[in-house]
Amino acid sequence: MNEVTQILTAIGAGDSQAAEQLLPLVYDELRRLAARKLAHESPGQTLQATVLVHEAYLRLVGGDPNRLWDGRGHFFAAAAEAMRRILVEAARRKGRQKRGGGLRRVDLADTPAPDPDDDLLALDDALTRLAVEDPVAAKVIELRQLVLNQA
Repeated sequence: MNEVTQILTAIGAGDSQAAEQLLPLVYDELRRLAARKLAHESPGQTLQATVLVHEAYLRLVGGDPNRLWDGRGHFFAAAAEAMRRILVEAARRKGRQKRGGGLRRVDLADTPAPDPDDDLLALDDALTRLAVEDPVAAKVIELRQLVLNQA
């Protein structure tokens, strides 16, 4: 019986120390499994492999204390299933109306930066209109802007 299977048996027997011994032994393989799962996801996926590994591990080891493992293969099959479920839950959360529903994500690097001249012209226009309505308020804003520019 290999070390992973022995530790899984100890976890099933209620040994609280065994869960701490398991992660270092299986982490690299779980990380590779998570990276393969994420490679098949759409480009907008925000979960990272490390987060996926940790979430799946907590579900597997921290969940049902009476869960029995039939060995290493059973554990990794359950890990793959847990990761799949986590990805499905994340996709469902992303698709909810509360989270923007069917809106399409836009990469901010692809959007053109606003022209600073447009901002300057809009500010000047707003100050000109304010000066007609309330000259004192317009002067306060001009002086405030002057102070901010000198700081």
